[in-house]
Order: sequence, then structure tokens, then C-alpha cells
Amino acid sequence: MDSVNDSLADPPADAGLDIALLESSFKMIAPQAEEFVDAFYAKLFELYPHTRGFFAATDMTLQRKKLVSALVLVIENLRNPQALGSALTALGRKHQSYSIGAAHYPMAGDALLKTFSAFLGEAWKPEVENAWVQAYAAITRAMLSGYLAPHAP
Repeated sequence: MDSVNDSLADPPADAGLDIALLESSFKMIAPQAEEFVDAFYAKLFELYPHTRGFFAATDMTLQRKKLVSALVLVIENLRNPQALGSALTALGRKHQSYSIGAAHYPMAGDALLKTFSAFLGEAWKPEVENAWVQAYAAITRAMLSGYLAPHAP
């Protein structure tokens, strides 16, 4: 496939995402979304201390809400890949202004997957992990397509 938006616009079976598994596993996290996001940032800063600098002038309360909203946006739009692709591309463009580069996406993914693992416990089975790895890869591709695209005037 030539573009990220094309890959997100494919039917779920072609995209390789296990939407039902992503939805059901996120449903287990949703009641503790604030704690989950706190744990994510703690894990990110523990594993990659230099990333703390990206948030030096950031209202972390607001940032945590933004991350929860982004996760909810992804889950609620897995069955609407065109809308999801557009939203993620725009989010990727926005990350340019934060000086977050392609090399940082795997760091966030690592922290995110480790946080899912910790919160899901025994429910973090290989198929759940694989579903989230695939989803994060698709999310990253979409965001990077926006990040790398030239801005319209």
C-alpha cells in the first residue's frame, strides 16, 4: 500500500487489526484511564528519562486528558478507518511543533505496551499483545505520514 491512510482505510481483516480484541482489552482499562495514563508517563520517563524534556512546559493534567482522549478516539474509530486516519495524520502534524521525531514513537510504544501489560495482568496474553503491537504500528504510520507531510499554506 502506498499511503498510511490507504492502509487504515482497508477493511479490518485486510489491515490485520483484531478490532474486537483491541476494544475488549481497552474496555478493561477504561475504568482506570487516569491511573493508566499516569502509569504510562511514569514508565516513559523511567525508561527514557530524556523524554521528560518534551513536557517541561506542559500542563501534565491537560496532557493526560489529551492522551486518554486520543486512546478513546482510536478505539471508537477502529471501525471508521478513514476518520481515524485523518485524525491521526493531523495529530502527527501537531507533533512537529513539539520537536517529537520518528525516533521517539518506538519509545512511546514501548512504554504504552508495558503499561498495558501491567494493567491487564493475566489478560495480557500473546494475542492481546500482538493486537496492540499491530495497532500501535498502524497508529505510528498514520501519525508519521502527517508528521512528514509538507504543511499546506
